[in-house]
Amino acid sequence: MSPVNPFDDAATARVVVDDSGTLREWNEGARLLLGHLAGEVVGTPAADLLDGRHDGPPTPENGRWHGTLALRHRDGHTVSVWVLAHHRTAADGAPGSWLAVAPPAPAAAPQDDPLIRAALTQSPCAVMVFDDRLLLRGVNDAMARLLGLPRDRLHGLRATDINSRPQNMELERLLRRVLATGRRQDLRSHLKAEGEERAHAWVALMAPLTDADGLVRGVCVSAHDFTEQHLARERLQLVNEASVRVGSTLDVNRTAEELADVCVPALADFVSVDLLDPRDTGGEPATVVEPPVGLRRTAHRTHLPDHSAGSAHSSTCPPAAAETGRLDFYPAGSPQAECLLSGRAIVAAEAHGDLERWMGWDPARLRQVREHGVHSVMSVPLQARGTTLGVAVFIRFRRLHPFTHDDVLLAEEVSARAAVCIDNARRYSREREATLTLQRSLLPRWLPPTAAVQAASRYLPAARSGVGGDWFDVIPLSGMRVAMVVGDVVGHGIAASATMGRLRTAVRTLADIDLTPEELLTHLDDLVVRLSEESGDDRAGEVGATCLYAVYDPVSRRCAMARAGHPAPVLVPPDDPARQVELPSGPPLGVGGLPFESAELELREGSVLALYTDGLVESRDRDPDAGLALLREALAAPGDSLDAACDRVLHSLLPAGSAGDDVALLLARTRGLPTGQVATWDIPADPSLVAPVRKQVLDQLAVWGLADASFTVELVVSELVTNAIRYGSPPIRLRLIHDATTLICEVSDSSHTAPHLRRARTWDEGGRGLLLVAQLTQRWGSRHTTEGKTIWAELGLVEEE
Repeated sequence: MSPVNPFDDAATARVVVDDSGTLREWNEGARLLLGHLAGEVVGTPAADLLDGRHDGPPTPENGRWHGTLALRHRDGHTVSVWVLAHHRTAADGAPGSWLAVAPPAPAAAPQDDPLIRAALTQSPCAVMVFDDRLLLRGVNDAMARLLGLPRDRLHGLRATDINSRPQNMELERLLRRVLATGRRQDLRSHLKAEGEERAHAWVALMAPLTDADGLVRGVCVSAHDFTEQHLARERLQLVNEASVRVGSTLDVNRTAEELADVCVPALADFVSVDLLDPRDTGGEPATVVEPPVGLRRTAHRTHLPDHSAGSAHSSTCPPAAAETGRLDFYPAGSPQAECLLSGRAIVAAEAHGDLERWMGWDPARLRQVREHGVHSVMSVPLQARGTTLGVAVFIRFRRLHPFTHDDVLLAEEVSARAAVCIDNARRYSREREATLTLQRSLLPRWLPPTAAVQAASRYLPAARSGVGGDWFDVIPLSGMRVAMVVGDVVGHGIAASATMGRLRTAVRTLADIDLTPEELLTHLDDLVVRLSEESGDDRAGEVGATCLYAVYDPVSRRCAMARAGHPAPVLVPPDDPARQVELPSGPPLGVGGLPFESAELELREGSVLALYTDGLVESRDRDPDAGLALLREALAAPGDSLDAACDRVLHSLLPAGSAGDDVALLLARTRGLPTGQVATWDIPADPSLVAPVRKQVLDQLAVWGLADASFTVELVVSELVTNAIRYGSPPIRLRLIHDATTLICEVSDSSHTAPHLRRARTWDEGGRGLLLVAQLTQRWGSRHTTEGKTIWAELGLVEEE
């Protein structure tokens, strides 16, 4: 199809006016509209066409204007015309021009166009329809809002009539290709829609519209905002890049430089890495961090302008406040000291008014911040294996937008990976038998005591093939619940151990947000797929794993579990024979794209659940079914001690004391909370009824003999119930659960909006509720349910002597 001349169409009036206001082009549509021949008006002031009673069009803003103008017809009468005009910049630096278009009157548009009807009924998003002359036949409301133009005024316009941006020109080029080839096209771009302050990532999908004979009669264009997916992809790309580039050597300085290199300019314009000075601790970081904190500058990186690294550096890039190798002491109140003391990232932004407060401890640095336009600073502690190593500082001065919550999470993730690499380098010359040490450090050293289960575990490394990737964990959850997990990474050696560490960390993180077993395995499967893609060197597909994840609730005494290619657990109910739980197998982790299913069963109090890896029941000399029979027999033997049961299982199945594969075994004996330790109230959505609820709670505490905790519990219950009434949705339910050491307050409602902790300013009337709850309790959080959400807070009880 030959290129279309935009001035060939007679249905739409089009004129070009240069920046001096002189008419330069006049098409047939303009002649039909106003009667003037091109030779009569080209070269004359465009203002001569305005009706004498008209003050002229308003001054265009943002390079585009649209509105109704009163224009003078050749025969003298006035014509009221809706006009869309946008400025076009000349590529060669010549003066620009304005393209003004007047589409046909809305009444001229077909009222029952099959193309429009097909597009609007088949697409749920922002849609526009072009005919085979590349003229707009119609748009839906979503597209009209996106364009910022009246829907009924767009009929007959071209893509380049709407705007002269390069994206519109590329769109028109691709539309011609769709018409010529009949194949779909898509256009991805970054641009600001009308009324937006920052550009979004958009994708325009173009599909041919055909008639009954299969001939292409038009093109349907649907626009999708995929900013979140684009940003997520960029964040994932940075994490992947950090995984590859950071830690390429066992050198501390080089690893710190790699962290700075990865994050500039992808995340920040300036990054510095300062590590705690070992001082006189034998080369190890100080176990206790106290201000003033001594930090030695290990690496820094600045985003230099593309055109120069000389004089422009001093005018546009802030110089490093400390030279590499220099030791500085940071007092209490500085961002570096505060993030190390709190163990969390701290962000200071000029827009929030806290940048000068955070930087006020050092007038010289504050002066640099002001001179170079620094508007956002983020300090992230470098922590690995329970050790604080230093701090990474991220600064923005070229990017216009401050750090967001997602940026903080990304910086923490990258910094955490870098911290592990730095710690590995620091330990390298001192550690012997690195693989075994790594495996031991990644496995839990002790199982946390919980009210839900009594647990015992064993781990036995393979005798010949080396340490592998078997792991287990017991994770306390909210509401007295507990998660139990056993997994097995394919392969042996340090790679398998490192993968196991990633998966165990991911499981703990996903468990903390209270995902269901099948949802957790789905996310874990995605992680293993990404790890496989990262392996490289023709080793793609080597990373794989199996996993079993179970969640037990001692209040309902029900256990939900799901597995990914892992052996099903063995259940030993009280006074009943041991049996293997019937559980959907699920695909191994790393296959990708296949669903996982969970099963739920009721466990009587005192039931023993055995989770294990296949190295326990499988061997070269024994069939897996025979190994499973031995396991059931060993578990069914009488005995009250779970530690003794673990030893008996290993002795029965591995009499030689060694295994050909790693073995992980986790035994858990279930406990149930008596109904007398749980109290539930349905709360009316009436703030005036909070006081009676507090009274009922205090009465219940008195019944439980927990009067000493009344003051704290009353405040926590009051805040959580008031928040649920004010911001949640009924029905609202309050539940108290307690055991010998813990009291849990839970407030549930049907709203899916999660609360967040914020710092209230002095003059704010609210915003301190969750902060008060956080200060009064050991921990608090929220979890989503099928009915809504639950906010919970956990208080420690002091045992009476």
